Amino acid sequence: MTSNNALIGLWTETSLHAGAGGSVEGIDLPIQREAHSSWPCVYGSAVKGALRAKAEDKFGKDNTSIKFVFGPDSDSDSASEHAGALLVGDARLLLLPVRSLNSHFKWVTCPAILERLQRDGRRLGIPLDFALPQKIDKTKVLLAEIDGNDLFLEEYRFSTEEAELTNMVQTLSRLSGIDESTLTAQLVIVHNDQFNYLSRYATSVAAHIAIDNNSKTVRKGALWYEETLPPETVLYCALSAYRSRDDKNSLPADAILNCITQDLLGASPYLQLGGNETVGMGWCKVAINQHQQA
Repeated sequence: MTSNNALIGLWTETSLHAGAGGSVEGIDLPIQREAHSSWPCVYGSAVKGALRAKAEDKFGKDNTSIKFVFGPDSDSDSASEHAGALLVGDARLLLLPVRSLNSHFKWVTCPAILERLQRDGRRLGIPLDFALPQKIDKTKVLLAEIDGNDLFLEEYRFSTEEAELTNMVQTLSRLSGIDESTLTAQLVIVHNDQFNYLSRYATSVAAHIAIDNNSKTVRKGALWYEETLPPETVLYCALSAYRSRDDKNSLPADAILNCITQDLLGASPYLQLGGNETVGMGWCKVAINQHQQA
């Protein structure tokens, strides 16, 4: 079956909390992570739900295209008639913003993340042509430009090595929407193990309390710790569209994908993901990279 595919970049403009649903290591509300690597992510079901919510808000819940793209409403009598024609993958981490004494922050990634991005691109028929970095020592980082000084990330000090990253910067800029000159100045590539540590401990964990309105003291049992992905985090998500599965009517795969990439996100390239919507969390700037695959 012919599919049309796209990679969408998600550049967080506010903190993002996509909750995992259980406490971990003293954090009452941790974020979603991949089981094997512990890298932060947002599950595809959450991304798909956010896309559907935006579509229903923009076009109306009974719009026919929404039924073709996402499937019938799960609360309706026709919920089991057919599935939706849009496949939405997990939002995967690409660039993690990390505190640095050398500048306001750095965008950090690692060879394993970049290699997986290229594999995803090949699967979707979207070319992502750049050279993967060679083996990196755990005490070093790769930069597009060096100034002779060591680099500090969180509490760690690294020696720096200049690398040819022009093609990589152009690709990541196109995927994320970040300006090339900004990425050139702030992109840092670290060893995979160092990235694992940073992705685990460089996220934000904030304490929250609830106050009793009458006594003006902390309500009993109302202290909790919540983890979020910081603003400036960059994730990406794979979309694949197929011909609609409704037996009576049909939309081709390109029309299904265009419903998302053009009609929904074209004029308003923003998507709100995760929880805490009413306190402004989860706003992402969306960049669309699309290529047709036969």
